[in-house]
Amino acid sequence: MDVSFTLWMLTIAGLCILVGADFFIGRKPHDVSVKEAGTWTVVWIALAALFGLGLLLTGNGQASQEFFAGFVTEKSLSVDNLFVFVLIMAKFSVPSHLQQRVLLVGVLIALVLRAVFIAAGAAIVTSFSWVFYLFGAFLVYTAWKLIQEARAGDEEEWEEDRLLRSVERKFGVADRYHGTKLFIRDNGKRVLTPLMVVMLAIGTTDVLFALDSIPAIFGLTQDPYIVFTANAFALMGLRQLYFLLGGLLKKLVHLSYGLSVILGFIGVKLVLHALHESGVHVPQISTPLSLGVICAVLVVTTITSLAASKKQAAKEAAAESARESVEA
Repeated sequence: MDVSFTLWMLTIAGLCILVGADFFIGRKPHDVSVKEAGTWTVVWIALAALFGLGLLLTGNGQASQEFFAGFVTEKSLSVDNLFVFVLIMAKFSVPSHLQQRVLLVGVLIALVLRAVFIAAGAAIVTSFSWVFYLFGAFLVYTAWKLIQEARAGDEEEWEEDRLLRSVERKFGVADRYHGTKLFIRDNGKRVLTPLMVVMLAIGTTDVLFALDSIPAIFGLTQDPYIVFTANAFALMGLRQLYFLLGGLLKKLVHLSYGLSVILGFIGVKLVLHALHESGVHVPQISTPLSLGVICAVLVVTTITSLAASKKQAAKEAAAESARESVEA
């Protein structure tokens, strides 16, 4: 897709306006209701759909298909990232009315980081076609790792990285939250508040998230404009999705399996593309097929997850009832 400098600037300006509106709406810390989260989740998804349809109506059918494939993939990976956000919020005991501020800043950090990664990735892909082999191998490895973690079934636990611990030691951390303040004066010394530490934690994990998502979307399209817009629209509704899903996240027990299938599929697609670029006659996986596979995997994963969670809840209820009968 041939994108002019003017269109790039208009797109970035439009996205900045949307982010600014999101910040304005959530500027006052408050507990986000399911109704509010659901309404804004629908709004963000509708805006993404309108953007994709806009590409189609302007005669860019291929770009539209690539956008929707990338958007769905990035959105599904974002849901997996929410598990880590839940762990970080629990680790630092973030008050419920401050969680939306943490997520908003986290999304802003993620957008900036993704823009940098996308620019670097586009430059590398343009100059070195063999990098698709590396991207493909990395995604297949990530898919295998997800399966291993899912089969292990261990309770996830988030731990602070070395960088975050060094920042805490250098600046010091207050013993409690002080509203939306990021720094306070404690005995004449400027120290971080726990809210600032949480935001830094979200920001550093965003770097790890980008390592999975950027190669994945480059496996669906090599157009930097589509890669950037698909990432932006997927991330901007992440804050509301966090509050909407809530306890449902724990019920998506098969999500890791579904994501591993998607990442493995895209990894194979990348390797086939790299072989094709090298002059080897191999079958190519089309964008409509990719979108169909991704959507089908997510639908099946969601259905089986909810069924498994319901079955497990019934077993636990039966076991609890049996224990009460014995005690009685």
